[in-house]
Amino acid sequence: MRWRPSGLVLALCATSVHGLLRFSCSSLVIDRLDPLVNPGMAPSPHLHQIVGGNGFNVTMDPATDISSVATCTTCTFAEDFSNYWTAVLYFRARNGTFKRVPLLPNVGFEQANGGMTIYYSPEAKGTVTAFKPGFRMLVGNPAARTKAQADQYRQLTYTCLQNAMTRSGETKDLPAKPCPAGIMANLRFPTCWDGKNLDSPDHMSHVAYPSTGTFENNGPCPATHPVQIPQLFYEVIWDTRKFNDKALWAADGSQPFVWSYGDATGYGTHGDYVFGWKGDALQKAMSQNCNINCPALKTQSIAAGNKCSVTQKVKEDTEGWLTELPGGMSVM
Repeated sequence: MRWRPSGLVLALCATSVHGLLRFSCSSLVIDRLDPLVNPGMAPSPHLHQIVGGNGFNVTMDPATDISSVATCTTCTFAEDFSNYWTAVLYFRARNGTFKRVPLLPNVGFEQANGGMTIYYSPEAKGTVTAFKPGFRMLVGNPAARTKAQADQYRQLTYTCLQNAMTRSGETKDLPAKPCPAGIMANLRFPTCWDGKNLDSPDHMSHVAYPSTGTFENNGPCPATHPVQIPQLFYEVIWDTRKFNDKALWAADGSQPFVWSYGDATGYGTHGDYVFGWKGDALQKAMSQNCNINCPALKTQSIAAGNKCSVTQKVKEDTEGWLTELPGGMSVM
């Protein structure tokens, strides 16, 4: 897989490569909710970390424009009230207890309260159609436990960070050795849309990856999904540094991290997205090839984004040393 510029390198070179909208979204809440896969269910089966607008809720009606409901966002582009979420990473100690791994801000966004870095890129040649109100999707399969299963989602990887600037050596499974600067999860969503459905029963069938190649070489969209949409990409850095002492790991030396849905392989990594940009703000950004600086969009400080939050609705201990994963999820 070709190296992809990111972090400070991206900030310096994006204007000379192509439009690559990059920004920080601080943590909004860590909660056992999933309005995409388990609408109306509180709690949902496993824990998530969520960023974006404060319209996030147990149920999010696709007929309701999120940007008309939310009153603040954790993202630095102030017109983005979308919600982005992933599962939560835990450390499993030698004695079998679990501790939540904190989130680490990315290069250039060091003042952020955890969260993740979001990218939108008009990778395809020609016109790129921004997402519409009501659009939502997910990528990945939390039930996957083999590389063959994970390979169905060819742009979901991990990077064992040697330093804050590492952007090479991506793997499909969780790193099996201590990572000096943390573990970064890379989640790249499909870039082709069927042009009709804002969602689908599995939240995936209405979108697709290019029929050949990858997002990086502008492979053509399949005939079933002819509309080119932005490449949505999450970089999520898990601060595993304080767990790098292998004396804390299992006696056999096996990697000690496990996702909140019980996955110790990493093959089940997945991400969820609910669109919530105000008006045509995202389309303007894509049409103007914006990057980390985008005059077409309104911005806010990271400090302002840090102030946006919602109350955790499922009251349970997610932070201490736990005897089991939240919701009693089994490791398998």
